[in-house]
Amino acid sequence: MYRIGDIELKYLEEAFESKKLFRVGGKQVVEFEKGWRELTGAKYSLLISGGGTAAITCALVGLGIGPGDEVIVPGYTFMATASAVLMAGAIPVVADIDESLALDPADFERRITENTQAVIPVHMIGRPADLDSITEIAQRHGLKVIEDACQMDGGSYKGRRVGSIGDAGAFSFNFYKIISCGEGGGMITDDADVFERASIFADGGASFRPYAKDFTIPVFLGKQLRASEIMGAVLRGQIERLDGILSDARRNAAIVRSELDGYKGLKIAPMNDPEGDCGIKVVFIFESESEAIEFAKSEGVGGTRPIDTGKHVVVNWTPLQERNVMHHPRMNPFLFEENKGLNADYTAENCKKTVDICNRTVYIGISPDWDEKAVETKIEACKNAVK
Repeated sequence: MYRIGDIELKYLEEAFESKKLFRVGGKQVVEFEKGWRELTGAKYSLLISGGGTAAITCALVGLGIGPGDEVIVPGYTFMATASAVLMAGAIPVVADIDESLALDPADFERRITENTQAVIPVHMIGRPADLDSITEIAQRHGLKVIEDACQMDGGSYKGRRVGSIGDAGAFSFNFYKIISCGEGGGMITDDADVFERASIFADGGASFRPYAKDFTIPVFLGKQLRASEIMGAVLRGQIERLDGILSDARRNAAIVRSELDGYKGLKIAPMNDPEGDCGIKVVFIFESESEAIEFAKSEGVGGTRPIDTGKHVVVNWTPLQERNVMHHPRMNPFLFEENKGLNADYTAENCKKTVDICNRTVYIGISPDWDEKAVETKIEACKNAVK
């Protein structure tokens, strides 16, 4: 979260005065979902509790993904991308990334089998994946595309908001994201059936809701992922701030990139759409791991190598490596009869390119609230690091 204040308080006051904090019959969540549709250009939007993990799971369920299916995910992402696939009963198949830190389209295509049903390109640290190549490959093979835009709320790819380009898009609104209500997630789609299945799955009481009477999908028993009016109120205010946050972050990031790209050998990592990038990170790629380590730890740089977060690279996903999923073995998708023989390799050997890139990459955080002096200070620290 970057900014919060009076706007959010105004909508929270509305919610408190109404004394309707339950989303069914309330106003705040409905208004947020309407605003998110208008922002993204999607026909349907759904706000849920449970964060981005729940949002991706809802998208998978909405698309009918389940046991016997493989879903391709990149080796650099938060484990939630893969765990959401397991929550739907399917098996995540890990593919390599390229130097843009997003799914490598060529390796994605190499991992496709007769069991593959979907792919989840992830827009990591505010940077879009190569959606042109990925969607073309997916369409050619008859696969569904779910955009994991959890780290790219409001960002764009070639003039379109991310999340709206695939068959469904997922967002996160937890504390560490571009906009936030503390927790929660969102899903968008243009497909009515996908929206209905996701809505039913997200509300265990859907059979008792007035909106369900208009659904064409038979109501089934789902989870309990309803958003509250408190979440909706805060996010209504956050939407109003979003484009300002992105504009200011992009301005500062563009200055940093222009000053540092090529400076004494510094190289900005490739970008799939510089204009759509959210600007919250500037990413450098080095020839060697040792150079990346030295640069990241230099005074004032504040750099992070993706491998060092301890949670965003496939080698960090211990529960998957140990096949330790759910509370009971009969509910563990790795043990489902339908999933026997599917590609469940989460070792470093399976994604050597991803591990190598994450070792040689360094990103620095960019604040939309930096003034000119703060931007200059960061640039100078990076220059000093390579002198």
